[in-house]
Amino acid sequence: MPQDRIDGTDRKILQHLQEDGRLTNVELAERINLSPSPCLRRVKKLETEGVIRGYRAVVDRKQAGLGLTVFVSLSATHQNREEMLSVSAALAAMPEVVACHMVSGESDFLLEVVVPDLESYEHWMTERLISLDMVENIRSNFAIRTVKDQGPLPV
Repeated sequence: MPQDRIDGTDRKILQHLQEDGRLTNVELAERINLSPSPCLRRVKKLETEGVIRGYRAVVDRKQAGLGLTVFVSLSATHQNREEMLSVSAALAAMPEVVACHMVSGESDFLLEVVVPDLESYEHWMTERLISLDMVENIRSNFAIRTVKDQGPLPV
């Protein structure tokens, strides 16, 4: 669904569901001043067309025992299609990597890694990341404090 096909009502739906994905259809309909049936049709359409990809719980990292966030930039040893796909697949399979972006610039990938502590990060890095033959030039940046957590998209 291209952005120009998302109207103001769809944007309101997206804003409210990003704030609280557990809203019932009736509650959502009330908040956007629409009756429940058309509201549900719009939500289903947004889901079917992939605008809404899913629903999940937002877990507090520290409360869950994951107190260390590290932003890791790395490069692939060879920048060819096969190797970039292999690196992507290996990183995507690591549960500690909560976000992974292929980027341009000095590095090829930027990762957000979440682990309990520095010892856990060292173990992950030496046992999992460095063991990937197709990875080189690893740089770690440790988060000191989170100023803004993953927030809603500016729809």
